Amino acid sequence: MDADVWADPYPFFDRLRREHPVWLVPGLDLAFVATHELVLDALRRIDDFSNHLDVLVITGDDGSPALLRTDQFGEGTTTLATADPPEHTTHRRVVFPELVSRRMEAMRAEIESFVDEQLAAARSQGRRVEWVNSVAHPVPARVIARLIGLPDQDWPLVMKWALHGGLLLAGLLKAETIASISEEAQEAGAYLWAKLVEAGDAPGNDLLGVCAQAVADGDLAVGDAIGTLTVLLGAGGESTASLIGNAVRMLAANPPLQEQVRSDHGLIPNFLEEAVRLESPFRGHYRQTKRDCELGGVALKAGTTVFLLWSSANRDPAEFDRPDEVVLNRPIARSHLAFGRGIHHCVGAPLARLESLCSIERLLQETDWFTLADDDPPQWENSIFVRRHHHLPLDVDWN
Repeated sequence: MDADVWADPYPFFDRLRREHPVWLVPGLDLAFVATHELVLDALRRIDDFSNHLDVLVITGDDGSPALLRTDQFGEGTTTLATADPPEHTTHRRVVFPELVSRRMEAMRAEIESFVDEQLAAARSQGRRVEWVNSVAHPVPARVIARLIGLPDQDWPLVMKWALHGGLLLAGLLKAETIASISEEAQEAGAYLWAKLVEAGDAPGNDLLGVCAQAVADGDLAVGDAIGTLTVLLGAGGESTASLIGNAVRMLAANPPLQEQVRSDHGLIPNFLEEAVRLESPFRGHYRQTKRDCELGGVALKAGTTVFLLWSSANRDPAEFDRPDEVVLNRPIARSHLAFGRGIHHCVGAPLARLESLCSIERLLQETDWFTLADDDPPQWENSIFVRRHHHLPLDVDWN
């Protein structure tokens, strides 16, 4: 539970992969799964491992890890990303066509406009730019608000709820702090409920409209509709903000890499796949052991919480050559697990890629060079769950 370990967790993950690929945390019904092979094994075994978010890791009063049940948070903790079939199939069917098939490419011009506006705000700061609060956090909040169908002027609320919601999963907070953050999540749920009711009167061509119509048709319960929108708001804001921040920090810290990508923008998509592999926005996701079973030769009792470490699996040398390096010509660039895999592959992954592509492309076009500020280092969100900067100052040479 040492925050310094989670600021640079990769030596810890390396040790887990070598010595304890399935590690039972002493004193807790909790197991970490660290290798690519075993994470995939667990993902395939949906009869053994439930996706329900029934339990979270928190910090106990004595500073040691503890487990907290999520039923106190009310509805929405087993929706879409945290649901099992057949409920998951229903939730995904409702949102997937709207999120991906009909709206994705149509939003490109809107995304570019949002990026341009936030870059203008960054440029107004002069040579020293605070990147994440200028661009990396606002752009995904504005995009997901537009996609859901929320008023454009409400994007600061969306950004606050998306980023603060991730704190529920941080693991390094105590129960009383979790309770306070949960109250804010309930505020977001009440807001989304009111917007869903409004959309029910005249469903539009957005996710609010799609969910309202699904409720009216009896395909989705109201609680599941609100939970689905809450998950999309949080995941769409948090994960993309992480990717845009991490990608820019990697370019700023690696001059030869920045020069290479600057000289050929066609490399940006592969670079983003490496960025999301190396710094997975969500370090992992929870599973609940449904019955006594084994994983990697380790016996797991029914009820054990399992934390599948995407960010460890994505640096597994058994799966990736030069796992800790950016390899722009990696043969299968999308073989990583940063967006999940199988039935729980992130429905918003194409949107995250598009937002990140637009942000990096525009930044390279608008600047001659950028570096990390040498007197103000980047700072990470204090979390075992998310890998996101909350402070990323850059020195920028605008053109």
